[in-house]
Amino acid sequence: MELISQKSKKIMEECKERAIDAGLSFSSETLEYIVTNRDMIRLSPKVMIPTLYDYWVNDVEVLKEEGRYKLFPSNPYETVINSRPPISFYNDNNPDWLNIMIFYHVLAHIDFFQNNIMFENTWNDDFVGMALADKRLIESLRADHGRWVDYCIEFGRSIDNIIGYFKTLPKRNLKPQEEPPEKINFFINVFLQEIENATTIDIMRFIERYNMLVAEHKEKAENIFFSEIKSTFPEFEAKYEQYDKNLIKDADILEFIINYSPFLNKKENEWIKSVLIVIRNTSLYFSPQIRTKILNEGWASYWHNKLFIGDPRIKGYESAYAKINAGVTSLNRVGLNPYAIGLRLFEYIKELGDKGKMSYDFQKLLNAEERQEFDNKVFKGDETIFKVREIFSDFNFINTFVEQDFIEKHDLFVVGKRLNQERGTYEYYVKSRKAEDYKNMLIDSLYHPPYIVLDKDKTGDNQIYIKHIFEEKQLYKPYINDTLVAIGFLWGGEVKLETTEIFAERDNEGLVKGYRYEKVLYSYKDRKISKTKI
Repeated sequence: MELISQKSKKIMEECKERAIDAGLSFSSETLEYIVTNRDMIRLSPKVMIPTLYDYWVNDVEVLKEEGRYKLFPSNPYETVINSRPPISFYNDNNPDWLNIMIFYHVLAHIDFFQNNIMFENTWNDDFVGMALADKRLIESLRADHGRWVDYCIEFGRSIDNIIGYFKTLPKRNLKPQEEPPEKINFFINVFLQEIENATTIDIMRFIERYNMLVAEHKEKAENIFFSEIKSTFPEFEAKYEQYDKNLIKDADILEFIINYSPFLNKKENEWIKSVLIVIRNTSLYFSPQIRTKILNEGWASYWHNKLFIGDPRIKGYESAYAKINAGVTSLNRVGLNPYAIGLRLFEYIKELGDKGKMSYDFQKLLNAEERQEFDNKVFKGDETIFKVREIFSDFNFINTFVEQDFIEKHDLFVVGKRLNQERGTYEYYVKSRKAEDYKNMLIDSLYHPPYIVLDKDKTGDNQIYIKHIFEEKQLYKPYINDTLVAIGFLWGGEVKLETTEIFAERDNEGLVKGYRYEKVLYSYKDRKISKTKI
């Protein structure tokens, strides 16, 4: 591994100037390294952070990637680290013209890292330096405690997805006294969404009504609001009274264990807290990346395409670029390519902004021809995509802009799979061309850790009691036992887990005729796990 040549660095600096002129915003200092294909393979299991602490799973991943490379040799082009300064790695056999395209792609990633609010907690951190300090800490603990350090890493990693990532984000322009009352919070976030399954439009309508009452009546707004909804939701008051206020709704299980575990608070076990803090901080660092994969790759693909095509240095390499770009951004008919979906969504949003299609006048049109020909020529596309880059995550991105016009524009559809009994083979077919179905397919592919809450009244020195809020997806059963063992070890006592499981109901021929839901309670005590119906 070595720094790129002065010639390549000069190319990179020229790319920076063009990117800034186009509107991208990023720090002036960056580091670029040249690596081999095998270097890339060894970096990948650590998610491209060379200084990340050592862990046995990384070694397994290296062996797996090396085996895959022997079977399917490939040329990974680049990777970039969100650090201070940003660090990027490039394959040692990339020609100069290809590096120009890749430099633009990387600069768009850096712009995204440094401007999207999901990454706000990383804007001032040098994670590479922090990871190196963590690595040295882990190594020093291994010298003192041996394999127990790796056991604790294993236990911590089993629950490092149950962290309160969104709780850590700053609440922009919201003063403490402006926090909505608990009853309003329950009505909007629990009653409407979880009990009534209200649409987004209905939820926004209630929020707008409440805000209007606050502006007009101030402290009387809450009473007026709930007197108005009695006729629509007569059962609300009863539901609110039944609401379990003992649940810690913004529970960060890993943080809770670090702070309150009786076992970890013993003097001889305090070193384990240091290990868990490293794991939690690392998980928090990667949380915004996993929640913005489509958005981030789409943004980078949009800009490398736009800036490279407008760069005079492309001359003579148009065909080679078209081939490589198509391989990166082509739409898959089966499966999901985040580069392709993200790129086309940004192009679609740019068109909406330029033609004024985000206005109410356009949204109320139902005629397909009128919608297609609509053009107010407001040319606000660039302003719109930069705003989307700033404030959206993958979920908002997909939920807002995957609409029927977008589906029809790119001839997208949901693919189904069925058994052809005559031929004895499986076949793929077009299951749906509806935007709602395609949107749901994309949303189902996103990262969505389980929603876990703590019952503080049932949690004590000898027991930790957690509840899984069922969202039509059950916990992955093969992981439950090991995770309970991990929590039990770190808490130093019994573990209770409430969850809901789905069971298939079959007919006499063994075919699935429906599903039933059962609430169950898992218990871990004295190294034994049991399960009972609730």
